[in-house]
Amino acid sequence: MPDRPQATEPSRVAAICAVAWALPGAGHLWLGRSSKGIVFLVALPLMFAIGLGLDGELFAIDPSQPLVALAGLADLGIGAPYLLALALGAGSGDVAAGTYEYGNTFLIVSGLLNTLVVLDAFDIAQGRK
Repeated sequence: MPDRPQATEPSRVAAICAVAWALPGAGHLWLGRSSKGIVFLVALPLMFAIGLGLDGELFAIDPSQPLVALAGLADLGIGAPYLLALALGAGSGDVAAGTYEYGNTFLIVSGLLNTLVVLDAFDIAQGRK
């Protein structure tokens, strides 16, 4: 049976997860998983940009509307691209656009996928993979 990878110290694991959230794929690059890291670094921000291009909306995290808040948290999962889009005033959405729902789907799924990528980087850093 092959040896399990060595677990990383907790402070380094936290830093890897923070970097992995902020820049999709960066955690995998840090951990030496270059192929996966590059794929995530290209695919997830591209997916987010397509969502914005399709007139998707970056939802507010509004606790009075639980489903909207969940969509907002999912959008936030992409990290720095979300913050950059907010800073540039992008993601206001156009409900009248025929592509609005497709755009929302791209934005939400890109954030959720990055959340899974962060969890994968966490598992690798913990020595579970």
